[in-house]
Amino acid sequence: HGAAPQRLPAEIAGAALCWALLLRRQRGHAAPLLPVDLFRKPMFALSALTAFCTFAVQSLAFVSLPFFFERTLGRSPIDTGFLITPWPALVAVMGPLGGWMSDRYPAGTLGGIGLAVLSAGMLLLVALPPDASALDIGWRMALCGVGFGFFQAPNMKAIMGSAPRARAGSASGIVATARLSGQATGAALVAYCFTLSDARGTVYALMVAAGFAAVGAVVSFSRQLLRN
Repeated sequence: HGAAPQRLPAEIAGAALCWALLLRRQRGHAAPLLPVDLFRKPMFALSALTAFCTFAVQSLAFVSLPFFFERTLGRSPIDTGFLITPWPALVAVMGPLGGWMSDRYPAGTLGGIGLAVLSAGMLLLVALPPDASALDIGWRMALCGVGFGFFQAPNMKAIMGSAPRARAGSASGIVATARLSGQATGAALVAYCFTLSDARGTVYALMVAAGFAAVGAVVSFSRQLLRN
């Protein structure tokens, strides 16, 4: 906002009002653009919330870590790409395993375990020393990938399984919205963290990410309290 930060509260209030009006309008539709009726199902709502938290974690990490790798550790852009690779690689490996286990164990438990591992991985990345080796970084990124990948398939199954079959399209749209909203929120929070401290922006971002993952884990485990 440059020299006019006082506009921000008014803009937030205006956005909140528009959002409230949209929700009110959508409640009266038989096939709403925004399927707010699905959120009346606790399993669906909690699963969508955990998805939002998880993708916020991913964005906080992926946007902030390259600055740490290149500025603090002095790595090249190519090295940075390779250092981040263990995360998506382990997501690809853990996806089928998570899907297999979701047919045998509750999604709330599996998702909670995955997010707890992801939160631990974030904290371990915060503890990286300034002279960290590629191995030091790699196994931490791999741990994050294990947690993220272990969460994904069970949570997707919970979201789609808790929605009526006739509303599968709306449910999948909510999945996409949760993913993109989480990623956008994470990226915005990274910018704010670097505004607070350019030197420690990555550390702050990873701590926020650990918090998001911990909240997501608690929400995921809470799904076990619901009656199917």
